[in-house]
This record gives sequence, C-alpha cells and structure tokens, in this order.
Amino acid sequence: MTPAPPSSPLEQEERARNLALRMLTAAPKSRAQVEERLAAKEVDEAIICRLLDRFEQVGLLDDAELAAMIVRTRFAEKKQSRRAIAQELSRKGIPVHIAAAALDQLDDDDESAAALEIARARLRRTQGLSPDTRIRRALGALGRKGYSSGVAMASIRAALAEEGAVEVDDDARFDAGHDAGRDADGESLGMDASTYDGGL
Repeated sequence: MTPAPPSSPLEQEERARNLALRMLTAAPKSRAQVEERLAAKEVDEAIICRLLDRFEQVGLLDDAELAAMIVRTRFAEKKQSRRAIAQELSRKGIPVHIAAAALDQLDDDDESAAALEIARARLRRTQGLSPDTRIRRALGALGRKGYSSGVAMASIRAALAEEGAVEVDDDARFDAGHDAGRDADGESLGMDASTYDGGL
C-alpha cells in the first residue's frame, strides 16, 4: 500500500486551525496550552507560530483576558489565595508578567477578608470539638486554599475572637504542624508542611 503523501503547508495549517478552534470552543485556553497541543500533533513550528499570532490579533487567544478571568472567578467562587491562583496560572503556561498584572486585581485586604470568611465557616462547622481540633481543621481549610501561616492564623484568631473564645497562642499554631497535616482526630488536612512557608 502506497503511503499517503506528506501534507502540504496549507493542509497542515487548515488542520491546525480546526484543532485549535475545537480546543478554544470547548474552554478558554492559553497560548501555551494550544501551542503544546499542536506541537504534540506534529504541526510545523512555523505554522503554529503564524496561526497563534493570527488568533491573538483577532482576539481568539488572549492570555491577559484569560488570566484576569481566572483570578476573578477563583477568588470570588473559591476564595483561593493569590499564591494558589498564581500556581494555576503557571500550570496553564501564562507568562509571569501577565499573571502578575492579573493578580494585581487583589490586595492584602481582599485576601484577609476572604481568609476570615473561610475561618468563620470552618469554625462554625466544628463547634463542640476541642479548641486544638477546631484550629487544626481551620488551618487545613485555609492551607488547601493556599493561604500562608500568617494570614491563616490571623484569620482564625479574629474568628475565634468574634465567638468570644480564648486567644490562640503562637506555640499552639504548629503543634498542628508537627503532625504533618493531620488533626487531633487523625483526619487529613490535605496539606503538608510546605503549605505554610510564610510566603504569598
């Protein structure tokens, strides 16, 4: 059987265009995500570059708009921290300078308010349990959202103060940590010690 002749550049470009459009119709994608998929399909690099440049010119690809949308939705709907959102943007191949500009939509006050909401909600769910268990579970909830130890403990202190509970001392905060992500009842907190590195 005679093998099929290699595709012409025009045929390759048409095939690449159709594949890229299907990807973008299914869900918004970054330029890097589309580029990676087309490269995996063995589309010529020059064709990929030319096609994606054209897509950017007509607005079919817009990393800045995508990054801004991800920041808004992840923060509004999931109360994720800037650090957690930054990690997602990186996984999607959003360039660092574009990610940083999108994350500028949020500031420390926004994060503190969101962390306090999470702490309040988690502490409401654990009323009746021991103080250590309540703190550990609240830490776990905040850790899974990417909040640093400082922000997490400040929000837990504030939420406990609203309840009229005793103040949490600094030594207690990572009596929780030495057990590497498990609370007093042995429940996994879904994090490890690296969650709390003190950074954003």
